[in-house]
Amino acid sequence: MRITRFCVFVLFPVFFACNHAVKENTQPDFLSKNIDTSVNPADDFFDYAVGNWAKNTPIPSEEGAWGIGNMVQEEIYSRLRKINEKAADEKATKGVEQKIGDFWYSGMDTLSIEKQGLTPLKADFDKINKIKSIKDIVDVTADFHNKGINVFFNDYVAQDDKNSDMYAYQMMQGGLGMPNRDYYFNTDARTEGVRKAYRSYLIKTFIQLGNTKTSSGKIAENVYNLEKRLANSSRKLAALRDPYKNYNKIDVKGLTDLSYNIPWRFYLAKINAKKIDSVIVGQPEFYETLSEEVQLTPIEDLKNYLRFHLVNNSAPYLDKKTYGNYFDFRKSLTGTSVPRPRWKRVIDAEEDAMGEALGQIFVKEYFNENAKKRYTDLVENIRDAYKDRIKKLTWMSDSTKEKAIEKLGKIRKKVGYPDKWKDFSALKIDRGPFVLNVERGDIWWHNYMMNKLGKPVDRDEWTMSPQTYNAYYNPSNNEIVLPAGIFAVPGMKDEELDDAFVYGYAGASTIGHEITHGFDDQGRQYDEQGNLHNWWTATDGVQFSNRAKKIIQQYNEFNPVDTLHINGDATQGENIADLGGILLGLDAFKKTDAYKNGKKIGNLTPLQRYFLGYAYGWMYKERKERLANQVMTDVHSPAKERVNGPMVNVPEFYEAFNIKPNSKMYRTDSLRAEIW
Repeated sequence: MRITRFCVFVLFPVFFACNHAVKENTQPDFLSKNIDTSVNPADDFFDYAVGNWAKNTPIPSEEGAWGIGNMVQEEIYSRLRKINEKAADEKATKGVEQKIGDFWYSGMDTLSIEKQGLTPLKADFDKINKIKSIKDIVDVTADFHNKGINVFFNDYVAQDDKNSDMYAYQMMQGGLGMPNRDYYFNTDARTEGVRKAYRSYLIKTFIQLGNTKTSSGKIAENVYNLEKRLANSSRKLAALRDPYKNYNKIDVKGLTDLSYNIPWRFYLAKINAKKIDSVIVGQPEFYETLSEEVQLTPIEDLKNYLRFHLVNNSAPYLDKKTYGNYFDFRKSLTGTSVPRPRWKRVIDAEEDAMGEALGQIFVKEYFNENAKKRYTDLVENIRDAYKDRIKKLTWMSDSTKEKAIEKLGKIRKKVGYPDKWKDFSALKIDRGPFVLNVERGDIWWHNYMMNKLGKPVDRDEWTMSPQTYNAYYNPSNNEIVLPAGIFAVPGMKDEELDDAFVYGYAGASTIGHEITHGFDDQGRQYDEQGNLHNWWTATDGVQFSNRAKKIIQQYNEFNPVDTLHINGDATQGENIADLGGILLGLDAFKKTDAYKNGKKIGNLTPLQRYFLGYAYGWMYKERKERLANQVMTDVHSPAKERVNGPMVNVPEFYEAFNIKPNSKMYRTDSLRAEIW
């Protein structure tokens, strides 16, 4: 999946087609003006490609990072605001417009939100206060999971990795208040600073809940230590990548045996997980620890854990004091100094609650069927390039090539927006407390998910709204999903975009990237039907792993911030997809007239513009706090390494920018990664 930069929506149709005419533009070339001519591209291509933009573009104080996605976002937020304000003013009594208008009204009704304080959560607090037993703990846990508050662990319904035609109930490690296990154990100064901020946040929350400062400190320490014990039994980021080792299918009795202190049949009934005789447990050792903790941890500590996570999960939708405590902690992870404007946060919450409902209105105004065809054509050009590349591989056997080509041919493409929209008619939205509208949205999604159990898999479903600035590959469906928003270019119209840029920006960094995910370290383990199944010969599997090691070793060398190095193992899938995307986009681009004619634009050759177009898609700046958080928690490398990293493995890059053996961007043949 392409890294989620920010929730960005498409402002206007930006249509890419092969070799379509480019309107003459007398303005300075948009790629050339971003270049920092003081930097040699052979030394640091990222700083060269976007350095001038970076020098002249500060990160806003309310943002942890800033880049192309944010620039598109800024244009689009105002459009979405108009849609919401119009819906609120019209006071519709039914339909999508009513839900959008009332959601907006409740989120912007700050006077009521301040008066309400924590009172909208009273029923939840009352239920926690009545807890007397483990069964009561499990009862509240189920209630919270129904509302999207994933205390103690994470669970969800998704396709069975080994039977993609069936939905399965799945359980993973979770329940932590910090991003992942490493935040509880790493000893570098920045992580220790995050721990300090988190402990302070715990204390502030328990003081707000009516405890004294002294007792709040003790309560906070007990909750923190509970989480630390859960973290100690949680797997590290890289260990979560192996789909086989994180797939453990057992019957419900087996789950009870594994985690015997927890009444699982009671829990499953409470979350409406019906019609199941088995579950998939990702990390069994975590559930063994969870069972022990439920039994051995004082029940008051468990209740305080629940109280904190109720407040923490709800804080973005509550009064200034509650949100302020939450934001003070988040600053240690993002580096932001002020919150984002409330109206933007309301739109983000609306996207989470009912993004497709908003999308239905949005695409009517800003997208059309022509876009689907043009994007579809570009997908097929990339697919053809991949087929040719597979045929020419020297390290893969003919039998595995045949199966790879079969899988490639069966990759489904979803472009622009769904053919069938989700039905939100059962979702109740009113002008009451904002946090309760968000909660009802979470309950709707929970019920939607649980209702899948026992039903045929809906392979037409989208898990992103069409206005999202992102894309993904789903191995269980063997599909790429390309929402309309991912192709937007800030401030640009389609006729202003040359093919060299388009193939780098859209073809390489999005379409080629997502298709390659079907053949990265994880995706390659799924067959053409989306089932976890080894279709490789043993020799070819070893060849792939050995070639992937070069990418792992390369990215392990990168040190983006402080003493933190990129985890080459955890990020290898995205790094493989970045390299594959560049190669596929380039192969497809070489077939175009724009490449063959060799005409310069902005004094740049087509080949140079192709690579600069790819870099344009990763035009970002990040604060150190956010960068450190990304390195520790994200399977995507930071933007700079997503540009410089794959480039050194591409021979045409050396040609385009005159990379010589004494250049910093030079990598000897023996060290270059070559997979697809």
